[in-house]
Amino acid sequence: MSRLAGRIAIVTGAGRGLGRAHALALGAGGARVVVNDLGSGPGGEGTDAGPAQSVCEEIRAAGGAAIASHHDVADWAAARELIELAIDSFGGLDVLVNNAGILRDRAFANMSEGEWDAVIHVHLKGHAAPSHHAFRYWRTESKAGRGRAASIVHTTSSSGLCGNFGQANYGAAKMGIVGLCKVLAIEGAGYGIRSNALSPSARTRMTGAMAGADELLGTPAPGEHDPFAPEHVANLVAWLAEADCPATGQVFHSAGRRIRILDVPRIHHDAHSQVDWTPAALDAALRDHLVESIGAHALIT
Repeated sequence: MSRLAGRIAIVTGAGRGLGRAHALALGAGGARVVVNDLGSGPGGEGTDAGPAQSVCEEIRAAGGAAIASHHDVADWAAARELIELAIDSFGGLDVLVNNAGILRDRAFANMSEGEWDAVIHVHLKGHAAPSHHAFRYWRTESKAGRGRAASIVHTTSSSGLCGNFGQANYGAAKMGIVGLCKVLAIEGAGYGIRSNALSPSARTRMTGAMAGADELLGTPAPGEHDPFAPEHVANLVAWLAEADCPATGQVFHSAGRRIRILDVPRIHHDAHSQVDWTPAALDAALRDHLVESIGAHALIT
């Protein structure tokens, strides 16, 4: 029997790239999948029902079950309708993969309020809104004695964990998602809800638009193994979606065939004083212990 047989999943931003790979992997594993995508461009422009429908057709052609959704996941009411769609169509919900996102890169001094708001809206609220309504459903089910062994997979980024030039909006949203993930892991424990965050390195439309992406990810020759194909990341998502997966409150980084479990946060240095700190004492206690940033590229390579 497939390891995801009987599971019901929603994947947001599932029309292309990583989301598409996640939806296909879940479908291949036996899950019934709601493929959510507005069909917008990398910057959030426009809509197109085609990508979500195309992924549904791929899942069905392989013998799976899928329906398309074009709900705006950053809209609180639409996110509730998305959760209800899964419940009404398939009889419940077990897995939520928050993947939808956009880019509005700009050096911070030049960034507009609109560029800041748009990215925070789609990424951070676009994670919070579906998670909120799914969480409420799972809490109700648990209290009624019908616990679902639920799993939320959030998408963070090395741009938030390490920082990346020109992505203050994106990095702030992605680090906020880590905080959301951690809180939901704590609050969901009593209801059988697991919450994990995943930082992926993969070749997608979004990474293609980032400065230096080609140099870091490379370009495989036709027929050559692609270490940054989205399917590598999707294998981890499928594992996190399993009913008996033990992981919760974790932050993973997936790059090709390499998976790291990140310790976020971790105490690097602990300074004590018997008296109140003075500037001179702080200088002596902290100067030689400051953490050197590894840079986002360090997680990719």
